[in-house]
Amino acid sequence: MRRKSVVATTETIETGPANDRSTRRVASVTAAARTNPFMFGLLGALGVLVALAIGGMVDQLATVFVYIGVAIFLALGLDPIVRLIERKLPRAAAVAIVVAIVLLAFAGILLSIVPILVEQITNLIDDGPEMIADIMASAWFQDLSNQFGSTFEDAASSVLTFLQDPGNLADIGGGVFAVGAGIAGGVTGGIIVLILTLYFMASLRSMKAVAARFVPAYQRETFSELLQDISGAVGRYVMGQASLALINGVLSLIFLTIIGAPVPALLALIAFIGSMIPLVGTLAASIINALICLIVSPITALIAIGYYLVYMQIEAYVLSPRIMSKAVAVPGALVVIAAVAGGALGGVLGALVAIPVAASVIIIVQKVVFPAQDRKKTPPVLTAP
Repeated sequence: MRRKSVVATTETIETGPANDRSTRRVASVTAAARTNPFMFGLLGALGVLVALAIGGMVDQLATVFVYIGVAIFLALGLDPIVRLIERKLPRAAAVAIVVAIVLLAFAGILLSIVPILVEQITNLIDDGPEMIADIMASAWFQDLSNQFGSTFEDAASSVLTFLQDPGNLADIGGGVFAVGAGIAGGVTGGIIVLILTLYFMASLRSMKAVAARFVPAYQRETFSELLQDISGAVGRYVMGQASLALINGVLSLIFLTIIGAPVPALLALIAFIGSMIPLVGTLAASIINALICLIVSPITALIAIGYYLVYMQIEAYVLSPRIMSKAVAVPGALVVIAAVAGGALGGVLGALVAIPVAASVIIIVQKVVFPAQDRKKTPPVLTAP
């Protein structure tokens, strides 16, 4: 009986129009697969292989997807500035102005940071033994040695012996070369993200219009409003976080210059980048800057620690509530949960985008889920079969 049904199905399909040959073949193979376990298993194995191939391609393109995601995130963050300038000028001029500002800022960061990094790494390799000897001869090191015995002196002597060995210096040079290659890769990735950001920022409206075309016509207006609210929330969040980071960077530059910290411009950039990461970024950048201040003296490091402790309290209780409450309306508990979950799933980038994602989910719930539930005023009527 099964064989007759397969033949009948095939014959029925073959009597159709001549231009449907591919459809007839697929239907014939499907009908045969239903009756032949071997064909069924073969099709299943082919499906698994296709899924594995797609997974491998996605894994290979993970870095590209990260670049695209970060670029879209930054483009949404710069869109409020474009719309602000657009009130006075056409959109093309507004985009051109923002592009020029971003390019100048990016070039300024590269020109100010890369030479400093190269110089500091070179000085560290050349002057490392002399710096350790000076530290061992300082008064505070002698006081610690007198209080805790020869532990510090033995450790410093071991480090000094290590740095005086030419073979070890070669190993350090190889490590520095690896670090330099990593920095070069990061700069290349930053340039790619910058180019994609500029493209996405210029074509953001057309991208939203194309996205709306995938929705049925009777739902496009609601979808467009929802998409606009989500993009606005992401943009306000990025601008708010960038404002906090800019405040931290400028104040760090001023204060670290006053106390005589080494390379205050580099430390200010570290503070700026750290403040872009929610919750833990400011703390991590503050610890790094305080440790770098140890190169000058422990007193300078203690002053830097005291400053950052005071600043973090002001940022947490004064600056952040005032700025972020206008940016995204996300409850404090959800901010912590989203940041921790994003960091666990996606590292630094995950923590960076977790809060706007949480804000987007809240907007979807408020604009879609709640109205749908509110329209259900009566229970469904059950009809007898």
